[in-house]
Amino acid sequence: MKHILLGDLEVSRIGLGAMGMSHGYTGAGTDEAESVRTLHRALELGVTFIDTAEIYGPYTNEELLGRALRGRRDQVVLATKFGLVSHGGAGPWNLDSGPANIRVAVEGSLKRLDTDRIDLYYQHRVDPNTPIEDTVGALADLVTQGKIRAIGLSEAGPETIRRAHAVHPVTAVQSEYSLWTRGLEERVLPVLRELGIGLVPFSPLGRGFLTGKVRSTDGFAEDDFRRGNPRFTGENFQRNLRIADEVEAVAAEAGATPAQVALAWLLAQGDDIAPIPGTKRVSRVEENTAADGVRLTPRQIDRLSSLPPAAGDTHPESGLRMMER
Repeated sequence: MKHILLGDLEVSRIGLGAMGMSHGYTGAGTDEAESVRTLHRALELGVTFIDTAEIYGPYTNEELLGRALRGRRDQVVLATKFGLVSHGGAGPWNLDSGPANIRVAVEGSLKRLDTDRIDLYYQHRVDPNTPIEDTVGALADLVTQGKIRAIGLSEAGPETIRRAHAVHPVTAVQSEYSLWTRGLEERVLPVLRELGIGLVPFSPLGRGFLTGKVRSTDGFAEDDFRRGNPRFTGENFQRNLRIADEVEAVAAEAGATPAQVALAWLLAQGDDIAPIPGTKRVSRVEENTAADGVRLTPRQIDRLSSLPPAAGDTHPESGLRMMER
């Protein structure tokens, strides 16, 4: 597994998103043993970059990682996120990046992850009620105290990124980026490169869609969040199947799987990008990490880059309101 630098953090070129082991997707939280095996297999394959958040569960995903990484903590760059749980009473799914809330959140994450430091601590979503300077100032204090090593933002827009970076260096921005979600290329990515900030794409496989395995939503559990996602519903779903079919065609030509091709395309976009495909299965982490060895031809990259935009928004309206672009 190749490594890259996100700021001063050295991470594996492909990381692992742990959310689906506990939250959001069909089967989440039903097989901890397989999730632990998946995490351990990822480490064996050279993955050193693992991502979670306090909201996943809430809390249960961090607890899972704390158990699974016991005795192996020093093998990983561990990232988690705050800001979607208001610890002062409003609770989960309420934006709160105030300094007081951050101080409570970090202690909870450290305890659940069974660690004395968090390598990369992200603001999960920008809080419009708290100046970003106040948020980053509180995070900078945590860096000084040794509780976190580096500061990140998630789904932040160019102005917020610049203002945050002016207070304390931002190491990475995590945003949705894939063959069917490319909105950050025009405005956000140039700012990251100007400032030397790494990009961590989440949902690099389009929440499973780009693997070619999702041909219907009939198998989704009632609590699978994709059931309410505009790209997985109605005519949008049928139109988006054509994108998955094109990825599959390139995969057949390249002698790889569609998931590997989608990840290889992302890796070809620059050496400052470290995607975190999520899975809770050993077989999938083996497939995804092998994408590091897939080499697409310039013609194949151009073909993929020319795919039409996905039909439908990336999130329902409630989710879109929490995102900056």
